[in-house]
Amino acid sequence: MATATNNNEFFEALAALEKERGLPADYLIEKIKAAIVIAVKKDYEVEDENVIVDIDPSIGAFRASLAREIVEEVENPHTQVSLEDAQRVRKSYQIGQKFITQLKTKEFGRIAAQTAKHVIRQGIREAERNAQCSEMQSRAHEIISATVVSIDPERGNVTLDLGKGGSAVLPRNEQVPGEHYNEGDILQVYVVDVVPTERGPRVTISRTHPGLVKRMFELEVPEIYDGTVEIKAIAREAGARTKMAVYSRDPNVDPVGACIGAHGSRVEKIVEELGGEKIDIIRWSEDVSEFISAALSPAKVVKVELLPGETKSCRVTVPDHQLSLAIGNKGQNARLCARLTGYNIDIRPESGYYGEE
Repeated sequence: MATATNNNEFFEALAALEKERGLPADYLIEKIKAAIVIAVKKDYEVEDENVIVDIDPSIGAFRASLAREIVEEVENPHTQVSLEDAQRVRKSYQIGQKFITQLKTKEFGRIAAQTAKHVIRQGIREAERNAQCSEMQSRAHEIISATVVSIDPERGNVTLDLGKGGSAVLPRNEQVPGEHYNEGDILQVYVVDVVPTERGPRVTISRTHPGLVKRMFELEVPEIYDGTVEIKAIAREAGARTKMAVYSRDPNVDPVGACIGAHGSRVEKIVEELGGEKIDIIRWSEDVSEFISAALSPAKVVKVELLPGETKSCRVTVPDHQLSLAIGNKGQNARLCARLTGYNIDIRPESGYYGEE
């Protein structure tokens, strides 16, 4: 950084930083101004109001000046100048006005230069962190492809390279049971949350989150993407089964059929990407009993009784031979149905039901 008449290198460097690192010139200029103000304050023992820094890349101007108040009697030569001295420069100066002295960059000294470099470096790192954070925040609740960098053999945590977004850890409890990862593998992960920190964005990612399946369907099914079909609820036990309730705003569009696709092509593609995870797609209904009946599929339901009380509870009757199907392996079907509908569900066999229809 030189004087106003010799600063081409400075502005060329500024333009290069903006182009190569994607850092806005205005942002860097503000940081550089702040650095120079700190340097001048330190060397000249003045306050912020005594320092004027003007950087204008459009005209190639770069000036640093010291502003001192014109007084009758000088008490502090760093911040004041006598009227007599000021009028030697310009006779029209009056008491109370500011006396501006342009400074040469080399006069800042080594400490000033080091301070400027440090602040500029800090500014660049901060801008890069902000850009990185904005990039990742724009990907929140999206699916991104990430590369396995390392695997912790003790904890089982997997470190992933997210590209421009930096890196993130996929904890063991966010991994699909039965999946095995190797360095260099490319995984699809769901961005659950992005929190800005001083070290850059802290990204929470998951392979087990229901949002991963939901987003896959949004990307695969045009009717969901354009808003005709809506995913009303989703429940998932990663690696085993997902239940998804869908609704169509258009009576002529079958929401379940749209998600399944011709000959099951759409859902099969997603099942394949999820390593064979089963997916039940059911029709959502405003009628709670109807919705619960559908949610218990593939089991058939004889009757749904909504129970009184503040907690959402119901009793469901199924044919005797369908009881194990309704409950599912280790209770999985019943569990997912409860999560999907928000109801506590008591499943009874038909032979054990003694009420009247």
